Amino acid sequence: MRNIRLAFRTLFRTPFVTAVAIISLALGIGANAAIFSLFNQFLLRPLPVAAPQALVNLANPGPKPGSQSCNNAGGCDSVFSYPMFRDLEQQQTVFTGIAAHRLFDANLAYRGTTAKGDGMLVSGSYFPVLGLRPGQGRLIDASDDKAPGQSNVVVLSHAYWRQRFDGSSTVVGETLIVNGQPMTIIGVAPEGFEGTTLGSRPRVYAPITMRNLMQPGFSGFDRRQTYWAYLFARLKPGVPIEQARTSMNQLYHGIINNVEASLQKGMSEQTMVRFKSKTLEVEPGARGQSSVSAEAFAPLTILLCVTGVVLLSACANIANLLLARATRRSAEMAIRLSIGASRTHLIAQLLTESVTLAALGGLAGLLVANWTLRLIAALLPADDAGMIAFAIDGRVLLFMAATTIGTGLLFGLFPALHSSRPNLVTTLKGLSGQPGGSRSAKWFRATLASAQIVMSVFLLAMAALFTRSLLNVGRVDLGLNPDNVVAFGVSPELNGYKPEQSRALFERIEDELTGQPGVTGVSAALVPLLSGSNWGSNVSVQGFQAGPDADTHANYNEVGPAYFSTLGIQLLAGREFTRSDGQGAPKVAIVNEQFAMKFNLGRDAVGKRIERGNSGKLDIEIVGLAKNSKYSEVKDTIPPLFFTPYRQDNGLGSINFYVRTARDAEHMASTLPALMARIDPNLPLENLRTLRQQIRENIVLDRLVTTLSAAFAGLATLLVAVGLYGVLAYMVTQRTREIGLRMALGAAPGRMRAMVLRQVLWMTIIGGASGLLLAWIVGRQAESLLFEIKGHDPIALTAATLLLCIVAFAAGFIPAYRASRIDPMRALRYE
Repeated sequence: MRNIRLAFRTLFRTPFVTAVAIISLALGIGANAAIFSLFNQFLLRPLPVAAPQALVNLANPGPKPGSQSCNNAGGCDSVFSYPMFRDLEQQQTVFTGIAAHRLFDANLAYRGTTAKGDGMLVSGSYFPVLGLRPGQGRLIDASDDKAPGQSNVVVLSHAYWRQRFDGSSTVVGETLIVNGQPMTIIGVAPEGFEGTTLGSRPRVYAPITMRNLMQPGFSGFDRRQTYWAYLFARLKPGVPIEQARTSMNQLYHGIINNVEASLQKGMSEQTMVRFKSKTLEVEPGARGQSSVSAEAFAPLTILLCVTGVVLLSACANIANLLLARATRRSAEMAIRLSIGASRTHLIAQLLTESVTLAALGGLAGLLVANWTLRLIAALLPADDAGMIAFAIDGRVLLFMAATTIGTGLLFGLFPALHSSRPNLVTTLKGLSGQPGGSRSAKWFRATLASAQIVMSVFLLAMAALFTRSLLNVGRVDLGLNPDNVVAFGVSPELNGYKPEQSRALFERIEDELTGQPGVTGVSAALVPLLSGSNWGSNVSVQGFQAGPDADTHANYNEVGPAYFSTLGIQLLAGREFTRSDGQGAPKVAIVNEQFAMKFNLGRDAVGKRIERGNSGKLDIEIVGLAKNSKYSEVKDTIPPLFFTPYRQDNGLGSINFYVRTARDAEHMASTLPALMARIDPNLPLENLRTLRQQIRENIVLDRLVTTLSAAFAGLATLLVAVGLYGVLAYMVTQRTREIGLRMALGAAPGRMRAMVLRQVLWMTIIGGASGLLLAWIVGRQAESLLFEIKGHDPIALTAATLLLCIVAFAAGFIPAYRASRIDPMRALRYE
């Protein structure tokens, strides 16, 4: 305690210097804590369930002829057919249970109010495998998923129960309308549990056997060639994962070879060999199942490294500060040693001061961490931001504590070791306390400054790479005109509409929108544009000969009349769809250039015939050829794509509308909720935004990484400037008498400036070259995040180098100028 009190007195003798050090540390520690908070949520934190380390995820990569449907719980390599799930569940011997789940969109109506949210279909084993207990009532169990469509029960998430039902204990037994189906509320999930898919927060859980009612049109319970369910399991006590993997593959191969191989039709011999040799993957599942983790790994790792470099740069500055302070305290250290203090005691006192300084920086870092998280939340779309907890939890606090103590020891150790061994004779003779310093201290200060230059060049180069990448994304030719377009979706089938009622509603919405002032175009599409969504199918094309393993897959969309003109997509040949392309009319399609190229149609696509599947009917006529335009992702290549009229789909239950207006798109968007309320007040609007907003959200990861890396690079560069200035100013102070003597002997002021700037030059050359090498290595690893640019882009690396040179020169010029203005007579009397 005495050491701590002395540390506070010592630090606040120089309040300005201490404040600068605390601010530097707060920025470094706070930025690290904010990024670690996200890193922890996405990549480290286990599910809040009993013994999460015993959970494993199952996947079955390999040929999957038939239909596949996957979502953000994982890629299509991870989904199973429902019959395969039941076979594995019943025959396995190494797990306490296997659970299946599937996210779905849910319209939730309660007492006349409807809201949109995520739901999760779960098997009866889902909650038991997780080892969860209900917050209220009971959870879904094996009795609730015996047969399709027979268990109209639902479990509420704890957060939804609190938000919508005010945490009422009487909610159990009440009725909630989910996608038009009356469902009895049987319980509430435990507090803190938000599902097993990172990035999604289900409001309700329903039995997986209710999928045909929750998602009208689904009929894949009995089809072994329909893959859609995600599986995880819990290892039995004492069963290692390797044993489980071996046992499950023996079971899986038996089912594949004895049951499913005979069901495959039209498969080549080579593909059949691959199909029969498929393996079942069993991997650790403590963090649940999500594709978000894989997508977030690279950017979060890079950002965590970037903030770590910023903190190291701050540590280097403070180490230099403590070295300078130690030199001024050399007389104090010498006196304390001479009257019997041990060197160990002095080191402990100096380390206490540095750790105290770090602790103050860590406390201030809490504010910086919160500000940084708020900045990140502001950069993310509202829907995505709602899935992330932008808060400092216990694990982040432990990280901050460890970081704080570690940085205190890191930047305090060498100054403590150095200042606790002064030359007693020399120091006690002078008792001057004026700057001196050993050669090792000078070398250490110069090394720290050079290391800061390395880190700054690295960060500036990374920021320049991401900035160039974002500029490239912004210059992408979308092939459409997104200005003054508003988009939104509706899903009447989730409110119990029949298909014919949905079609009538869609037409009414089109008419109402067309009649609004300033509207110049209205259309609709099944698959929303530039939202990451994709629907696809194998196709047969007139004149295209496809072998057994030929790739005949193409993306497809169902759209309304005037779709291409509304979105500003050019038609190269043929015509658009009209209202007459409806039920009973000849089937028609419009294809894009990529489709025509893939299937060798060229510019003569109009008039050719295609079909979905390979029955040989070729019952769809191509009536238009559209210019290529971006479809699912701004950065992805344009896929082969064909469009059909949504009016020819007799089962369509949801759709997305596009409205082009001559007025401001934001104003038009603000009027749409009231318009839709007049049509159906219980029908929620989905994803209402301008098309420009949709595009920005499509590249949100690029914008986030670029903004944060640029901000952190700017902060590191500022720290470099401060560090260089401090090192050089200290050097000038140390060499005051030498400089005065040189000038007294006739040295020109310019020569003194050159002497100081020469040291800047060497540190910049050494540090800059090392920083560029580091940036080149890391840039190559980060190329997956860059768009149309290499990790060693010369423009980005050159820009970073030039900016650092300017900063280094500016930081060194002031001490150099001061050196050239020293009065020789005063300098010769300087002690």
